Amino acid sequence: MENQPQPGACAALISSSLPMLLGGRYRLERVLGEGGMGIVYRARDLLHEQFGEPRPLVALKVLGESLAQSQDAHLLLYKEFSLTRSLGHARVVRVFSFDVDTASEVAFFTMELMSGATLDQLLFDCPRGVPWQELRRIATGLLDALGYIHRQGVLHGDVKPSNVMLDDDGVRLFDFGLAQALAPPLSGLPALNPQRFTAWTPAYAAPELLDGAPVSASSEVYGAACLVYDLALGRRSTQGARLAPPRQLPRRCWPALKIALNGDPQRRTITLDELQVAMQCEHSVVGRWFAAR
Repeated sequence: MENQPQPGACAALISSSLPMLLGGRYRLERVLGEGGMGIVYRARDLLHEQFGEPRPLVALKVLGESLAQSQDAHLLLYKEFSLTRSLGHARVVRVFSFDVDTASEVAFFTMELMSGATLDQLLFDCPRGVPWQELRRIATGLLDALGYIHRQGVLHGDVKPSNVMLDDDGVRLFDFGLAQALAPPLSGLPALNPQRFTAWTPAYAAPELLDGAPVSASSEVYGAACLVYDLALGRRSTQGARLAPPRQLPRRCWPALKIALNGDPQRRTITLDELQVAMQCEHSVVGRWFAAR
């Protein structure tokens, strides 16, 4: 994730507890991002560089200190790697390999180094809201990615601006640390219990998640809708504050987004595919969508 510095981002310093060289080939260069579960570094693949690879840089993820000492730490990181590897979509980050540095006993996996900036940065840069033509491209791309992973039996589990990258080709979804597989064989992988630490970002977590309910397709609809709303508004909102159409959203798209923002999952009667169609915001398409409900 070769993105621009984020507001409040961690300092680009290598943790003193990590060796500068992992697996005998990956030289850590700087921190790209840090969350509750892990830290992502920019790293140079010295083996590929030695063979003349013109683009030897990768993103490399390790667990954060809060989880690294757990007995199941390596398994949790491998679960994230395996789930992400099972997905093959232009709007989902690609992972390369999983390894353990035997000398330091640090598990890590590598993935593509994405260019661009996260949607957190876009929120910071667009205080008057993201213009509709760009917002529509972001919204439909994100919903396309989520729809794809759901069809593969995977729930992302943590839809929020800092987990979505934007580059010239559109959005890229990453960070599957809280992802859940719904069916075998991937559902047999060890899962992280969110209660072990504060997993959810309250501004984007469906209310039922905060009450202890499991991640669902409906909770992902809610998270995506909150993200779209905030981009259209130009700032991060809080639960219960997304009550009026944001300034950059065409009014004909508001009814569908309003349903997706409902805090009651029983009344959140819209699917990702339906929301994606509505966010195209063409008069005929939106009209047909409401007529069919």
